[in-house]
Amino acid sequence: MELPVVNHPDYVAKINDDNKFPIQKFGALAEHLLKTGVVEKFHVPKECSTETMKTSHSLEYINHIKNKTLDIKLQKKIGFPINDSVVRRSFVATGGTVLASKLALDRKLACNTAGGSHHATFDFGAGYCVFNDVAVAANYLKDKGYAKKILILDLDVHQGNGNSEIFQNDKDVLTFSMHCASNYPAKKSKSDIDIELKDHMEDQEYLNVLNDSLKKLNQDKYDFVFYIAGVDIHHEDRLGNLKITDEGINKRDQIVIENFYSKNIPLCGVLGGGYNKSFEKLIELHSMLHKNCAEII
Repeated sequence: MELPVVNHPDYVAKINDDNKFPIQKFGALAEHLLKTGVVEKFHVPKECSTETMKTSHSLEYINHIKNKTLDIKLQKKIGFPINDSVVRRSFVATGGTVLASKLALDRKLACNTAGGSHHATFDFGAGYCVFNDVAVAANYLKDKGYAKKILILDLDVHQGNGNSEIFQNDKDVLTFSMHCASNYPAKKSKSDIDIELKDHMEDQEYLNVLNDSLKKLNQDKYDFVFYIAGVDIHHEDRLGNLKITDEGINKRDQIVIENFYSKNIPLCGVLGGGYNKSFEKLIELHSMLHKNCAEII
C-alpha cells in the first residue's frame, strides 16, 4: 500500500534570491521522493477556503493576506513579501495539510511535503509562517466530527508558539513542543507540555527525552496526531542549536511513527523547519519522514 503524500508545484513561491528561507526545498523534495520511489504520484491539494481558515485565524488577517494589504512591518515579521505567489502558496500549503489529514484518517498515515507553520497565531504570522496549517487542519477535523481528541507533537527545534496560543483554551487539542530553549522565539508562549532542551544536545540524550515523553503521552488517548518533523535539530542546521546527527533524526522519526501506528492512531506528518548548510543534505533529512512512513504502512 503506497503512502499518501500531498504536494503542489505552487508550494515553491517566488521570493527574493537573498531570502534566508530555502523555498526551493519543496520542489526538490517532491522530485527526490519520486526519484527514490517513495511515491509514484502525489495527491494534489486545492486552496484552503476562508471558511475553513477562519477557525484558526481572524477574518481580518486572512483578508489582509488574500488582498496583499498586510502592513509592511508585519510582512517583515513573517519574513516573506506578501506577493501573489506567496499568497497562493500559503492557501495551497494549508489546504495540503487539511487534505493530508483526511487521507490519514483513511490510511492511518499520510504526509504533506510542506506544512508545520507553527509560529503563525490567530491574527498574525511570524518566522516564515503565514498561516498555521496544522491548527487549521486540527480544527477542521474537530468541526467535521472526525476527531475529538488531537495531539500536536512538535519536534521542530523552535517552540510551536502559534499552536500553543491558538489552542490555549481548547482542552480537545493537546499541544506538545520539544524544542531548544535558546532558540526562536525569544519570548515563548505556554504549550500544554513544553520540553526545553539545552544547547548542543546529542542523539542519545535527545532520544531518551523523546522516549520518556512518549511514555507519558501514551497514558492519554487520542483520535489523531499531527507530527511536525522539523529537521532543524540537525548539527549542521544554520538556525538550530542542537547536535543531532542524520541517524538521530531518522531514529526519531521511526520512534514517533511506530509509537502511534502500532496503536492504530492516524498520524499526519508535516515538514516543519530545516535550514541546513547543505541543500542536498536538507532534502535528504526532510525525506526521512516520508521514507519511514512509507516503510511501515
